Amino acid sequence: MANWLVYHKKEDFDAVAKACGISPVTARLIRNRDVIGIEDTREYLHGTLKDLPDPFLFHDMDRAVEILGDKISQHQKIRIIGDYDVDGICSSFILWRLFSFLGARVSCDLPDRRKDGYGINERLVQEAIRDGVDTIITCDNGIAAAEPLQMAKAAGLTVIVTDHHEIPYIDDRQTDFDGDGTQTERSPLSRRYILPPADVIIEPKLVDPGTGRTWYPFTEICGAEVVYKLASALLGMPDIAGDPKDDTTTEQTLMRELLGFAAIATVCDVMPLSKENRIIVRCGLQEAKRTRNTGLKSLIMTTGLSDADLSCYHAGFILGPCLNASGRLDTAERALGLFMEEDEGRAMALAAELKGLNESRKAMTEQGMRDADAMIREEMQAHGTDRPVNRVLIIYLPNVHESIAGIIAGRIREKYERPTFVLTNAQEEGMLKGSGRSIDAYDMYGEMNRCSEYFEKFGGHKMAAGLSIRKEKLTAWKAAMNENCTLQDADMQETIHIDMELPPRFVSMQFAEELKVLEPCGTGNARALFVTRNLRLRVESVFGKNRNVIRLRAQDERGMSFNFILFRREEDAKDLCDGETHDCNVVYYPEINEYRDRRSLQFIIRDYRILL
Repeated sequence: MANWLVYHKKEDFDAVAKACGISPVTARLIRNRDVIGIEDTREYLHGTLKDLPDPFLFHDMDRAVEILGDKISQHQKIRIIGDYDVDGICSSFILWRLFSFLGARVSCDLPDRRKDGYGINERLVQEAIRDGVDTIITCDNGIAAAEPLQMAKAAGLTVIVTDHHEIPYIDDRQTDFDGDGTQTERSPLSRRYILPPADVIIEPKLVDPGTGRTWYPFTEICGAEVVYKLASALLGMPDIAGDPKDDTTTEQTLMRELLGFAAIATVCDVMPLSKENRIIVRCGLQEAKRTRNTGLKSLIMTTGLSDADLSCYHAGFILGPCLNASGRLDTAERALGLFMEEDEGRAMALAAELKGLNESRKAMTEQGMRDADAMIREEMQAHGTDRPVNRVLIIYLPNVHESIAGIIAGRIREKYERPTFVLTNAQEEGMLKGSGRSIDAYDMYGEMNRCSEYFEKFGGHKMAAGLSIRKEKLTAWKAAMNENCTLQDADMQETIHIDMELPPRFVSMQFAEELKVLEPCGTGNARALFVTRNLRLRVESVFGKNRNVIRLRAQDERGMSFNFILFRREEDAKDLCDGETHDCNVVYYPEINEYRDRRSLQFIIRDYRILL
């Protein structure tokens, strides 16, 4: 059962509301998202591209501009090396489009998920050397790729790393000896970062050794946003904060086009939608909607979004999965090729192929999820418990396609609220590859760093990671991860953060409209949630392909009736779907339903508790 936590953050809501032209309730909702004071609230509501940090705040941005300017003018061969997920694909396209616009001799290479694994590797470096490449520039990878980049430097190549992932590090620890002679490690005295050999590193998490703070003021941006800032710097920081109709230069037109790709990548890489990211996504999705890029336009048409105002949901759950499917089941170069394609007919065909690949991916994911869940339930049954035996779930599925391991791990994590790894057989004999997804209370990359001796290769951040490990080490690693784990029971329960108590009779169409000022909503900027007590619920119908949409009629203590919807499988809501009427406390959010030119108010249930 999830923990319900109602916010009680303090602020002069009347003053903020009056200064910002919103209601005190909306002022409270914004404060609940850690936005403090009138000025920050104004930026939250009305922030524009003019409010983005200067790209030259990145360490070595000026040097990157100088080097790339020289390479382009000298007609040197530049090779972009990206990655196979949405962020890597969009990052690669942004750089390719930028360099093509500037007249560079540019090419692009993406790793094969199964053959190469994540990011740049020795094979990709060797191909670049063979092709006479002068300069390698990475995007969405490279910060943890010391060995392949050393090979590139040894061959005389110029190397520029652009990335956003965690920088590898070693903690220097103080060692003391207790009275009995036992050696004890005390808390870290300092952290030594291990940087790859490169001429330039553009990375938001790069720390100024003099101050101990990052050079760039906002570290939680994706790889596509990093190269978008590089593009802005190379193009002389064109101003696109105004109306597109007022643009007068091709540089402005290009930056608008690229902004849409940065926005899609930000959503799909699950970056927090605060500060810079909030502006990028809000403005960028508008640009994606009116994009001139033939490939993106074709994908939007193929997925039935031509008439939609693009939202984070569309980016993260419709467009993004189609792009990811190419890297999972085929090659990410297919998705990159879609964005490069200028012929409408070929672009539509490519978009249809990506949509088809995603449908196949969905079916494979469902089967993998069933297999993983069955293994966990068998173990629970063997131990006579109603919850997973281990606090860190490590699941070996030999027959699952390695490209969907991360999706399955995420689904299992959501179901059991525990950090989860899913592994499968790699192409190399005796090797396993896998992906992990974490919970808020567990630093996945940090904990893997404590067990680094088990891995052939690993990387990631607090909430997600990837790894390669020899099969014979799997059991020992599983034991070590669980022995090290300090998670308590409370850490492994989902916490639902509720904005305030609000009976549905106080929710009007006007209020539901005002809630749109919170958009774009997603990670780090959740949609508004409310709780109401003593609501009588009765199921009216269950529908949907998987019987996962439950329509309910609700009645409050005053006898007023409301339409509620619960998106949950019927089998997972058996206590409600028994034909009886139940008194419940309900966490919900309001939504305006538009159907055949009719607009009506409905309420979506996030969670419920039946009162005994």
